[in-house]
Amino acid sequence: MTARILVVDDIPANVKLLEVRLLAEYFEVLTATNGPDAIEACENGKVDVVLLDVMMPDMDGFEVCRRLKRDPATAHIPVVMVTALDQVSDRVRGLEAGADDFLTKPVNDLQLMTRVKSLVRLKMLTDELRLRAATTRDIGIEELLSRSFSGGDALPKVLLIDEREPSSEKIRKMLRQAAQVDVADDPHAGFFQAAENAYECVLVSTGFSDFDPLRLCSQLRSLDRTRFVPIILLAEQGEDERVIRGLELGINDYLIRPVDQHELTARLRTQVRRKHYNDQLRASVTQTIEMAVTDGLTGLHNRRYLDSHLQTLFDRAMTRRRPLSVMITDLDRFKAINDTFGHDGGDDVLREFARRLRQNVRGIDLACRYGGEEFVVVMPDTGGDVAHKVAERIRAQIADTPFVVGREGRTVQVTVSVGVSSLLKGPDSVAALMKRADVALYEAKTGGRNRVVANAA
Repeated sequence: MTARILVVDDIPANVKLLEVRLLAEYFEVLTATNGPDAIEACENGKVDVVLLDVMMPDMDGFEVCRRLKRDPATAHIPVVMVTALDQVSDRVRGLEAGADDFLTKPVNDLQLMTRVKSLVRLKMLTDELRLRAATTRDIGIEELLSRSFSGGDALPKVLLIDEREPSSEKIRKMLRQAAQVDVADDPHAGFFQAAENAYECVLVSTGFSDFDPLRLCSQLRSLDRTRFVPIILLAEQGEDERVIRGLELGINDYLIRPVDQHELTARLRTQVRRKHYNDQLRASVTQTIEMAVTDGLTGLHNRRYLDSHLQTLFDRAMTRRRPLSVMITDLDRFKAINDTFGHDGGDDVLREFARRLRQNVRGIDLACRYGGEEFVVVMPDTGGDVAHKVAERIRAQIADTPFVVGREGRTVQVTVSVGVSSLLKGPDSVAALMKRADVALYEAKTGGRNRVVANAA
């Protein structure tokens, strides 16, 4: 695993020490000695993780972290606060500033490397989602980052898996103002409970009498439904090796008992905030895919989808020796509608035509906007005679009912010409099928418009 790590510290010896450790693990290392330089490096370079000293002159690490997390362009970069301060209040302050983790000097090599590698994996996931998503403004990152995930109706739903009732009750009380906490006292039952419910974080205690808690964490990570749910390990003193192994397996964070209420709350908020951020990115990817195959004006599929899916329908029809028909429709004299009512009026007509088209075809039919005022309907298991009747019904429905245009409610008479083609019994292809429909449409247009022509040679 390789990544670019930014080390920020105003003391050159500290920078050099971390740089040597990271270079030994084949990381690429950037350095900065003050806050403004660190922010500039994050803005201009592909930084994967920031190791940020807290005690710096002019602008301390807390302020640097706050600024990085406020900026949508850098908010996704994991920040690890590195400091000699060892008070819980300092860790909480760092986490509340948006830090993803907190390491205390002198930094333990194993903890440093497992933390960095864990955050690099997380950053790679986020980068992939950001790459697939649209622009920052389109996916609403600013709105997402400004949300508060604590208090009121926004309390996150959390599962605590701990077989010791005194321990689980104590954690539940700590989080009563910060989360809705469900408790499972059996690890097997807890696994199924996590899989069946939409939890925003899972807390796993290491104090099981006869079950390996890391086995549970591994199972949660391997299941699709819980793969991206944050896991926080609640460990005992002296369980450093178990914690490090847990980080390698994919847990997101950990706390060592006795657990401080403020630190627990702050770390939980950090994990929930990051989950919401990545969930939003995943949703944006899905939306982007939908937008890529959907016509934004009419809501029908677009030509890109038609070009890919028509071949599938064609191949299936040929394999099963079933009929398949295609109709291409074109609104007559559409330019005159735009000239009279403007492009907004033309858009009203296109939207209404698409609505009527949907009403007159089956669910299995594929209705697409082909481009401009042309629409295509692909009709599986439909022969030429039936397709001709469907096309005639659509033509008549369009011609018989005027279209309402604009806020004033003006009406306009609209007609449509339709070309229909069907699969040949002999050799055929998608291109030939579409060509025959297009030729039929041309004949309908030149033959007087407002008519259907089928099976043109």
